[in-house]
Amino acid sequence: MFIRAYLRASTSEQDASRAKGDLEQLASQHGCKIAATYTENESGTTLKRPELMRLLGDAHDGDVLLVEQVDRLSRLSDDDWSILKGMLADKSIKVVALDLPTSHMFLAQQQQDAFTGAMLKAINGMLLDMLAAIARKDYEDRRRRQRQGIDKAAAEGKYKGRQPDMEKRQRVMDLLKAGHSRREVERLTGASHGLVQKVATLMGD
Repeated sequence: MFIRAYLRASTSEQDASRAKGDLEQLASQHGCKIAATYTENESGTTLKRPELMRLLGDAHDGDVLLVEQVDRLSRLSDDDWSILKGMLADKSIKVVALDLPTSHMFLAQQQQDAFTGAMLKAINGMLLDMLAAIARKDYEDRRRRQRQGIDKAAAEGKYKGRQPDMEKRQRVMDLLKAGHSRREVERLTGASHGLVQKVATLMGD
C-alpha cells in the first residue's frame, strides 16, 4: 500500500502545499510514510486537474489518497463526483481525509474483523458523500452571495469589475520576450495558463 498525498488550492495566489506538514504528521501517527505528493492550483469544481489525474494513473490497487479536507478533493457536481468515485473504485483507492476521522482506519496497522471492517467502510463512504455534497453547496452558496454583491454594487454604480494584475502581466511579457517558454513563464510567475496565453497573443506570439 502506497500513501499518495493530494494538495490543492484554487488559485496561484494560494499556497497549495500549506497542509503538507499536517498530512505527514497524520501518516506518522499511524506508523506510515507518504510515498508521493501531488500538488496543484486548480478548481475543485472540475475533473480537469492534471495532478489528480496523474495520481490516479500512478496509483496501484489498494493505495491511499490522502487529503487535508474532502473539499480539497471535490467540490464537484453530483455527476462528476460519481465519475471520480468510479475512478477511485476501479483501483480500490481508499480516501483518507484529515477532517474525516472514520477514514483514518485505512492507515491503521491493525486489522478489524470482517464485519467491523465492512461497517466502518460503509459509514466512511456515506460520510465522504455527505462532505462532498456540503463542499459543493458551500461553493454554490459563495458564488451566489458573490453574484448578489456584484449586482448590488453594479446597481449603485460602484462595481468596476475585476481589475487585471498589471505587474504580473508585465513580468509575463518580460519573460516571454527573454525567450522563456510559456510553461516556464507559468512556473516562474505563478500566472495561469490562460493569462500567459492572453499576454502571448497580445504580443503576437
